[in-house]
Amino acid sequence: MNVLLPKAHLLPEFNPRPVAHALLEALAIRFGAQFSNALVVREQHGRDESAFTVPPPAAVVFAQSTQDVSDVVKLAACHQVPVIAFGVGSSLEGHLLAVQGGICIDVSRMAQVLAIDADDLTVTVQPGVTRKQLNEAVKSAGLFFPIDPGADASIGGMAATRASGTNAVRYGTMRDNVLALEVVTASGEVIRTGTRAKKSSAGYDLTRLMVGSEGTLGIMTEITLKLYPLPEAVMAATCSFPSLADAVNTTMLIIQLGVPIARCELLDAHTVRMVNAHSHLNLPESAMLLMEFHGSPAGVQEQVAVVQDLAADQGGQAFEWASTPEARTRLWTARHNAYFAGLQSRPGSKAITTDTCVPISKLAEAMLDSVLEAEQSALPYFLVGHVGDGNFHMGYLIDPNLPQERELAETLNQKLVRRALALGGTCTGEHGVGLHKMDFLVEETGQGAVAMMRAIKLALDPQNILNPGKIFSM
Repeated sequence: MNVLLPKAHLLPEFNPRPVAHALLEALAIRFGAQFSNALVVREQHGRDESAFTVPPPAAVVFAQSTQDVSDVVKLAACHQVPVIAFGVGSSLEGHLLAVQGGICIDVSRMAQVLAIDADDLTVTVQPGVTRKQLNEAVKSAGLFFPIDPGADASIGGMAATRASGTNAVRYGTMRDNVLALEVVTASGEVIRTGTRAKKSSAGYDLTRLMVGSEGTLGIMTEITLKLYPLPEAVMAATCSFPSLADAVNTTMLIIQLGVPIARCELLDAHTVRMVNAHSHLNLPESAMLLMEFHGSPAGVQEQVAVVQDLAADQGGQAFEWASTPEARTRLWTARHNAYFAGLQSRPGSKAITTDTCVPISKLAEAMLDSVLEAEQSALPYFLVGHVGDGNFHMGYLIDPNLPQERELAETLNQKLVRRALALGGTCTGEHGVGLHKMDFLVEETGQGAVAMMRAIKLALDPQNILNPGKIFSM
């Protein structure tokens, strides 16, 4: 716990590669109005929701097709210049930052839902489709896509970071819900991985290799996903608890007893206070669980009765139900805006965010000790958690002009992550590694595993042009 913080945890290193004028000229000729090297456009594509800052990419290309992506990569490969895929910029760990310079490929205009196969419960989309757009497109077929990381992220970004979110406790993560991909490789070649079949034993699982690779092994241009029937009945509820420990213990009991809850989210008292102010709500300002139940009307009622009894045994009170779509939407929108509510609570602040995931039996120990350390530091923070699967998030609110606050936040983050690792957990449950968790990845997996990842990276991207400087150093 007393090891000095790695420099990468404080500020990322910026080691730009030269971008030849000939490359920029070739891109401008090939793409015309789809190409821009205007500073304002570059700056927009040179930042995400992390607290890191580096200079922007040298130029941006707005891709409209797989061929566009392939052509950019081929030109960049000829000049050994990095390329970074960009969706909506909602990532939290510095995934999009051009730490080695290069060209940004914005795929937000690749936003077509290409095929909905209702009989097979699958859909194929381009990477710029966002999760809200996808669900709007499939709801008329009585279907939905359950992965909900909070932000209206692009499907390409969600697949690249192996996102999960509020529904993961029942429906799994992107890893479990991506069936097939079209990918542009580091040479500009277009390949396909997987099929619409629900399982396969054919060779290496390249689809799973690409999902979670954070744009370092290929750029996804088509994604085939599983869909699910819309539940017959849905009910959401909030329940307040005397302490954070009571809320965590209730969660552990719900999961250990096998209650098929769809969502189980935790907010601490600080976060509820911030959410109330931001979203104009009047939720009791104490530790709170936000829950949602899916199934038949009888099944939902049975789940609700079990959870109410479990919560009551732990001091839970003030159950509030939201059974209409409008009430549920307002409740979950407020939860999804917790990050922005935190920032609003301290104007001008930045959030040093982290997430870990531990075995459910270790959740109380991991979370409560981390909260105690945050309280003792006196640094403002917020806490939310997809606690049904042992995943929680801390956001430390810092003044970006005070280096000592950043260092304090990173020290707290270091202790939190190492505690999770010691308890058999992971350094990131869903944010991904990006820049922020590179050193922790080595601690979690060991040098041998990271060496194997580097070997895969070099085999698939020998010039190291695909989003270089992320996940591990090269």
